[in-house]
Amino acid sequence: MSMLKKLVMSAIMLLILVMAVTAFTAMAATDANIRSETQVVGDLGILQGDGNGLTEEYLNKPTTRIQAAILFLRLKGLEKEALAFSGTNTFADAHLIGSGIQPILAYLKSNPKLGWEGVGTGEFDPLAGITAQQYYKVMLEALGYKQGTDFEYANTIAFAEQKGLTRIANVTLFKNLNIASATIEALNTKLKGSTKTLATELVDMKMLDSTKLAALSYTRLNLTHSPALGDFLSDSNGRTFYYFTKDVANPNSCTDACLTNWPVYYSDSLMIPAEFNAADFGVNVRPDGTKQTTYKGWPLYYFANDVHAGDAKGEAVGSIWYIIKPSNGISMGTQTELGNYLTDAKGMTLYYFDKDTTGVSNCSGTCSMNWPAFYAPELSAPTGISASDFGTLVRADGSMQTTYKGFPLYYWAKDQLRGDTTGHNVNNVWFVVDPGNFSGTTAVNTDVKFSKSDSLGSYFVDANGMTLYLFLKDSADPNACTGKCIENWPIFYNENLTVSSDLNSSDFGAFMRKDGAMQSTYKGWPLYYWAKDKQPGETTGQNMGNVWFVLNPEAVAERVVEPPIPDHSHAPMPAPAPAPTPAPAPAPPTPAPAPAAKTYTIIIENFEFSQSVLTIEAGSTVTWLNKDEMEHNAVAANGSFALPLLAQGQSGSFTFTEPGEYEYFCEPHKSFMKAKIIVQ
Repeated sequence: MSMLKKLVMSAIMLLILVMAVTAFTAMAATDANIRSETQVVGDLGILQGDGNGLTEEYLNKPTTRIQAAILFLRLKGLEKEALAFSGTNTFADAHLIGSGIQPILAYLKSNPKLGWEGVGTGEFDPLAGITAQQYYKVMLEALGYKQGTDFEYANTIAFAEQKGLTRIANVTLFKNLNIASATIEALNTKLKGSTKTLATELVDMKMLDSTKLAALSYTRLNLTHSPALGDFLSDSNGRTFYYFTKDVANPNSCTDACLTNWPVYYSDSLMIPAEFNAADFGVNVRPDGTKQTTYKGWPLYYFANDVHAGDAKGEAVGSIWYIIKPSNGISMGTQTELGNYLTDAKGMTLYYFDKDTTGVSNCSGTCSMNWPAFYAPELSAPTGISASDFGTLVRADGSMQTTYKGFPLYYWAKDQLRGDTTGHNVNNVWFVVDPGNFSGTTAVNTDVKFSKSDSLGSYFVDANGMTLYLFLKDSADPNACTGKCIENWPIFYNENLTVSSDLNSSDFGAFMRKDGAMQSTYKGWPLYYWAKDKQPGETTGQNMGNVWFVLNPEAVAERVVEPPIPDHSHAPMPAPAPAPTPAPAPAPPTPAPAPAAKTYTIIIENFEFSQSVLTIEAGSTVTWLNKDEMEHNAVAANGSFALPLLAQGQSGSFTFTEPGEYEYFCEPHKSFMKAKIIVQ
């Protein structure tokens, strides 16, 4: 077959694949009507957002009193009237908001019967945040109920529950997205003393477009709250949803008796909670033609043993069934060969690098292109995995990376589909993370080691990856930092200090401060933390006040205090010393014959050079052969040689003509791939 024909056939196959994927995606997107609460209230014009609309940033902002007041007026059909109000009697702090909405405060001031009388001292406090209790008060009054007549403020939550308003009762930090949830409830609730709902009333008042009300009749999914489990997804009756870890590679892994115990869930018209993204929901068509609703690719199931609303008896059953949380971030996959392992929320496998140490990523450059960092700003760990085991570090380029038990988590670029685990055991240093058995890497973790930054280069961190600093004012007195200074710059000390193999332990020491506390030192410089560094890899104390700096060992000189110059002005002149008798010059040694030049091979495998120290003869040639799937090279620390990056199976050579010691490293993995050649 000619090259042209091969290219044509490849293009056809690619087109077929794209069409198949597109068809599946279209089915998943259009086979069900799925809208989020924020989309629904946005379409109705009730929640309008800022100048950029209902962005994620806007939805996650705390709701203010002025926003709540505007929503109240909007739901009462009074917003236009309030915006057109021309009265000048207003609250004393009206200037805190934009001039375009200042008439609203004057309108509320002139209409105290609406219940917005301010916070006392003639102020409204428009930018203060509100609580769920305060917003339910707004919704109840929009429904025609009056505080002081129908309910007391202290009993707002309980009274709202009697009217079917429960969705935001457990919210502690009220955000704009919570407006959507509470407002949807209110729109479907009957007005006081009426058979009409608030939505119907607003349509009659020409405030809502009746053609946009269809979504209010969609099957509504809810968030159920449990003190033990937090918030999790449930159906309109409060029945809990689960995902099956074995579905990670095959969404139809639950069959026969499994389906009896774990019935599938499907609805063709869904309204999902504001905390979720409608685009994350889809449809899986099972082999028998049954449809099943999915979330981030995970098919949704009930558990047959859940009897009452809010039951979650299926959580963590067999360590393979889990509830759905709004910000899970982390999920679990299961395969026969690997057991349980961590994935992202969509089922893409996560890995650890066995060369990493706590709080430090040793994968950069080409390595990070093949193993992209995983980061989830918010996550809820599955039951059985402690949320405290997850953390964050700051990488060399300033980006964030999620850690598990202190170790960075990565994707593998060659994993294309959810459930792929092709990165497991690559070069015997990359592995999936089994949370039940993972306790760390085999790399030696020390009390002081290197981390690095694109802007600062290498610098010292402690065993957990927290940055260490020096204080220039310690040059004359190592106790220069005291009192408030020590509160901001806590001392670092370890009685049995260990350092990484690429550091000289003799450069480290300790001294007793004037207050009796011990402090570790490097080349005589006391070592400190910076209190505002919260994550491993953070260097926010660098150059603070032009006197605090990270410790780059290549740039740190020995701390030396010059002794005072002695005063010899009154001392007698010493007698001149007699000139020494020169010793006879030794005869030059007879040169030894030069050793014969040879050829040597160093294998690069499993992120290591096969010989950490190699002694050769001058004139000999060394060949480096890369057997790793990852690219490596060899670069001399003194710049005498530098091989290009070698792909798997490639080699490079260098001939050593001058005697000496040549330390070298692999540039992409400089922090741990180091070796030495001694030329005789």
